[in-house]
Amino acid sequence: MEKTLQVLNELERKGIMSRYAIAGAMGATFYAEPVLTFDLDVIVLLPQMQTGLLTLAPLYDALRAKGYAEEAECVVIEEVPVQFLPAYNALVEEALREAIDTQYHTTPTRVLRVEHLLAIAIQTGRSKDRERVCMLREQAIVDMPYLADVLRRHRLEGKCNEWTT
Repeated sequence: MEKTLQVLNELERKGIMSRYAIAGAMGATFYAEPVLTFDLDVIVLLPQMQTGLLTLAPLYDALRAKGYAEEAECVVIEEVPVQFLPAYNALVEEALREAIDTQYHTTPTRVLRVEHLLAIAIQTGRSKDRERVCMLREQAIVDMPYLADVLRRHRLEGKCNEWTT
């Protein structure tokens, strides 16, 4: 995965994407025991086109030019399937802005805060998200006042209470 992150860092440096951070199950592994996952979810902030639309086309074009192929909803970069998810709502945009700079071995990268991983899982609401919430609450160090503030700002307190009571 380190080579994959190096490619993502290069794409960010070249302005193909403005910012990225690791999310999903792989993001959770920065805070808790690893879980089985088949891809690397990456939240990205993309430059807007003159039309005001966002498109993954320049990102996919840059990766194709480097020899990386698309496979289903992912691009396989250095043998790691990567799913690019544009920052699609206010919670995810905030999560990307407040992502934590960290290292994966010797490569700098960024990962969503555990509190944002929790809030996004609650907002998304799938069975596997519910499992992720339980795992992170048991294993990760969570800043509960910060999490409460995120949930309040994004109107997720009720859903969180349903899941955790």
